[in-house]
Amino acid sequence: MNTPRIPIASHQAVMRCLRDKLQQANLTLQTDYTEPTVSYQQRGATAGTAWLQHWEIRLNPVLLQENQQAFIDEVVPHELAHLLVYARFGRVAPHGKEWRWMMESVLRVPAKRTHRFAVQSVQGKTFTYLCDCQRHELTIRRHNRVLRGETEYRCRRCGKTLRHDVKSSI
Repeated sequence: MNTPRIPIASHQAVMRCLRDKLQQANLTLQTDYTEPTVSYQQRGATAGTAWLQHWEIRLNPVLLQENQQAFIDEVVPHELAHLLVYARFGRVAPHGKEWRWMMESVLRVPAKRTHRFAVQSVQGKTFTYLCDCQRHELTIRRHNRVLRGETEYRCRRCGKTLRHDVKSSI
């Protein structure tokens, strides 16, 4: 995979945040969790993922470069919290009470489930779907699932099944 090169200063800032938060967690929890592997292989609009069994954090290099310090302050602790929760509690709800506790009480950062970074530069092609009240943009993955008959999506507002708007996709 051809990922953008991360400036050394950005990587160092990521690692500094990770090490600070890990040390804080180890002191608070009286543990000795090891430093997870960090890679820059996350793609799409996802800022980061925690690979629990691999003790690895994967970060989106494009969103990191575009959002720098805000990305580091939000995403690195968020993904670290997932690893710490897994190590301490095992498999639990991804953003459940254990994760919120880890974020707020241990890492001392707001427990936000999703980022609000602009994703235009990393967002793939979308497909327009309609219901009775509005337009919806579905990702190619969701669009293909509809085409294969694996699922259907409903509007949260009117409850109607979404229909592909073929005219806008031409």
